[in-house]
Amino acid sequence: MNSGLEKKFIDVFKENQRIVHKICRIYTDNSEDHEDLFQEITIQLWKSYPGFRGESKFSTWMYQVALNTAMTLFKKTKKQHFQQVDISVSCLKIREESYEDDEHKVKEMYHHIYSLTDIEKALIMMYLDNKPYKEIGNILGITEGNARVKMNRAKNNLKAKINTK
Repeated sequence: MNSGLEKKFIDVFKENQRIVHKICRIYTDNSEDHEDLFQEITIQLWKSYPGFRGESKFSTWMYQVALNTAMTLFKKTKKQHFQQVDISVSCLKIREESYEDDEHKVKEMYHHIYSLTDIEKALIMMYLDNKPYKEIGNILGITEGNARVKMNRAKNNLKAKINTK
């Protein structure tokens, strides 16, 4: 990849890296796995970036790549440690920022979200990010109507988990 494209990637990644952290938070339950998943998603974004055509917003494309990476890894590893890759995020000149939440209610909510299915996790996360149903459908490869139905089911499932604590 040429240096101009590398700089552009780094700039847009830095602006949107909260998306990756949110995905890592809902698909992992400890800081070591969070860091591993963050690195794997970053690598996949880096590898895929030359193919990004700009037909959607960068954040939409980032969600799609990150969610696919997380769901694929999660299914492969079944909560075991992620496979190490011989590339470092530091070689991309990206400094990982920490987004730790100290509030008990936020941690409790993430605990309940973590217990959802992969697709429900993705739906709830995008809902919390105020993504429109059309964009959610595009990211997940489903229709807008199907996204609405799945979202309602995910919200009901999350409410049930919170109410039974």
